[in-house]
Amino acid sequence: MKAGSSLSCSDHEMVNFRIPHGGNGAISKIKTLDFRRANFGLFQELLGGTSWVRALEGRGVQESWSLFKHHFLQAQDWCIPLSKKSREGGRRPAWMTKELLAELRWKRKVYGMWKEEQATWKQHRNVVRACMDATRKAKVHLELNLARDVKDNKKGFFNYSSTKRKTRDNVGPLLNEVSALVTEDAEKAQILNAFFASVFSAKASPQESQAFEVTKEAYREDDLL
Repeated sequence: MKAGSSLSCSDHEMVNFRIPHGGNGAISKIKTLDFRRANFGLFQELLGGTSWVRALEGRGVQESWSLFKHHFLQAQDWCIPLSKKSREGGRRPAWMTKELLAELRWKRKVYGMWKEEQATWKQHRNVVRACMDATRKAKVHLELNLARDVKDNKKGFFNYSSTKRKTRDNVGPLLNEVSALVTEDAEKAQILNAFFASVFSAKASPQESQAFEVTKEAYREDDLL
């Protein structure tokens, strides 16, 4: 992030920034343990059936821990399956019903048929408009019910309202004076403090002040006319 020149006679400076990203187009494949489909009975049998007193006899602390960790992770791989990590934006909205989900799937199917010239553009347009109308009605119906039952269902009301707020917990990497990426929070805070201090302490140039005076005089003449 770099501060550019000021705009007209304003003491605020324009900001130039760039967002670094991976150029190889790699897709994240993070997976987490799916405990809902885990077989804890088999997991207990695999670990409980081992005679740990005999297996760890004569071993040191580090060696015993490494042996137990190896058997534990092996049993975990056998008994607890993995699933793709779901993002926050991938959760199903509260207003998404089964009927509406079926209509959205039909819309995607009609779109594919239209691309393959198996359906007309008018048919695709009608399906899109129907889905938009159904989505709007589902949102309105949900919000109306939440507002009506707010006294009895305060938790549902505030959970839905919290999903409408967009917050950012962390600031991305910044560029310092030598165009090097800064990732530490303390260094990023120093860069932002220096940037905002330079913005609010900057003064307009003589040319910008003169242009501002000319503009102000022109506004005065217009008011007199």
